[in-house]
Amino acid sequence: MTEASVKRRSWALWLPLVVFGLFAALFLWGLVRTKDDTVPSRLVGRPLPAFDLPAATDGKPGLKHADLADGKPRLLNVFASWCIPCAAEAPQLARLAAAGVEVEGVAIRDHREDLAAFLQRNGNPYHRIGADDLGKLQIAIGSSGVPETYVIDGKGVIRYQHIGDITPDDVPRLQAKLKEAGQ
Repeated sequence: MTEASVKRRSWALWLPLVVFGLFAALFLWGLVRTKDDTVPSRLVGRPLPAFDLPAATDGKPGLKHADLADGKPRLLNVFASWCIPCAAEAPQLARLAAAGVEVEGVAIRDHREDLAAFLQRNGNPYHRIGADDLGKLQIAIGSSGVPETYVIDGKGVIRYQHIGDITPDDVPRLQAKLKEAGQ
């Protein structure tokens, strides 16, 4: 064997170890770096699109853009009766409504009777509930799923987006964002 073939052969023996080391370093970097699970919305700071949703349930009016631009900040909650986290956040929405927060709802791809049963089981903190049967408004406001909650200022501008269910720890943050939106 020549000296060149011996060097090539020794390099070939080390190559799998080098590749493994690179993968291990990448894995460890993923474990130790700080997790950032916020999803920044490009629509925060922009007005809601024009919309006019029919009533999703009996006893509550539908929802249109003008309802959210009447000078009063409020929450816009995107939810569905088939959504388990939506049921989990119901006590927090009730708590916010009891504190005087106006909560508007958008029911995504839902059936009237299922929605009525959901509201009967979990309470109804909503001032209005619009039916978004095709998910067009959901897409237009940048919602990626249910539940999501938006703070809307009195001019109909999105000021904050909360992704996922509202936990008890989230209530003070939402109240602070509503206060900011009212100034």
